[in-house]
Amino acid sequence: MHVMEKGRYRVRPAETPADVEAAQRLRHRAFAADRPGAPAQGRDADAFDGRCTHALVEEIATARVVCCFRLLPLPGGARIGESYSAQYYELSPLSAFEGPIVEMGRFCVDPEMTDPDILRIAWAALTRHVDATGVQLLFGCASFKGTDAAAYLDAFAMLKERHLGPKRWLPRVKAPKVFRFAARLRRKPDTRLAMRRMPPLLKSYLMMGGWVSDHAVVDDEMDTLHVFTGVEVGAIPPARKRLLRAVAE
Repeated sequence: MHVMEKGRYRVRPAETPADVEAAQRLRHRAFAADRPGAPAQGRDADAFDGRCTHALVEEIATARVVCCFRLLPLPGGARIGESYSAQYYELSPLSAFEGPIVEMGRFCVDPEMTDPDILRIAWAALTRHVDATGVQLLFGCASFKGTDAAAYLDAFAMLKERHLGPKRWLPRVKAPKVFRFAARLRRKPDTRLAMRRMPPLLKSYLMMGGWVSDHAVVDDEMDTLHVFTGVEVGAIPPARKRLLRAVAE
């Protein structure tokens, strides 16, 4: 991933241990700091960090890290079992996927920042990276805050109605606690409420033609519900591709 600047922000790859630590500290603030008993300061770190490329979005004027994510490149679906997502989903259907794939994980924006340009430049940098490396599948876990599925029933109903993955790629259940929304929900989604409750990262995936697993994993450790999400690059709508590339120029 190369350095990219747009407006107030810069995206660059982490180059030093201090850069990775800055990402881990932002991840802690975004994912853990508001949990009961969690320290205000800390680091969100795991064994995958050493295998990934970390991207930092910085405010140019202050060098403050306002967003981060990590990328785990794999040569094809046969290696998808090495991904972070494979801890929670049985991904053998995707082992037949041909071409380079990349897992995007730990995507977060500083909770104090609300500027939509942060998300735009992050996706623009990712678009450049995908184009440069020939990635065919972008995937990861998209998370809903908290573990109460009842708070997100319209969002899950919309995922069932419009965004379930193709049967040939659909992940199978592996985690001990899951919410099988595709099997359980019979309601028609309230579109406005569904979109209001949909996580921003998942919205971005869906606008690119992304698809999701038929169940959500209940992750008590992270205090989230998450769904496996895949974006087949060749299936991104042409208009969306043009928009992403225009921002990336």
